[in-house]
Amino acid sequence: MIQPISEKNRQQVIDFFREHWGSSQMIISSGTYDCAMLDGYVYVEETTIIGLVTYVLHADSLEIISLDSIQEGKGIGSRLMAEVEQFAMEQAIPKIELITTNDNLQALKFNQKRGYRITHIFPNAVMEARKVKPTIPLIGNDGIPLLDELKLQKKIVD
Repeated sequence: MIQPISEKNRQQVIDFFREHWGSSQMIISSGTYDCAMLDGYVYVEETTIIGLVTYVLHADSLEIISLDSIQEGKGIGSRLMAEVEQFAMEQAIPKIELITTNDNLQALKFNQKRGYRITHIFPNAVMEARKVKPTIPLIGNDGIPLLDELKLQKKIVD
């Protein structure tokens, strides 16, 4: 079941980030965020969060900051993204943006299959983020050096 993040489930969200990320702090080109304090949606089975998405609203866009599913291949991420896109349509938000790292080939594939397009590359952005958060690893998924960020965007309403 998908539910909005609220004060009722906020502690579970905090715990989810600590367990799966070690911290809820996210440093990306668009800013530094405490993901556990952002708006978003959780996917809950019984009483356990098994997926969540967080976002921030900007003047002309919604930016997805995090998307997680601990049970991949079951459509949880797809359902969470659909929920965010529905919210954006209802609020007449013209576009959704997100940033991922150069090593996250799974996220690039997932988002491009859903109509997101690469609009910007931020060379060395991860190296800059490491200055603030030194725990960011040097090597990412599949042994790929973790260096750059890519912005993806999808138009929602004209």
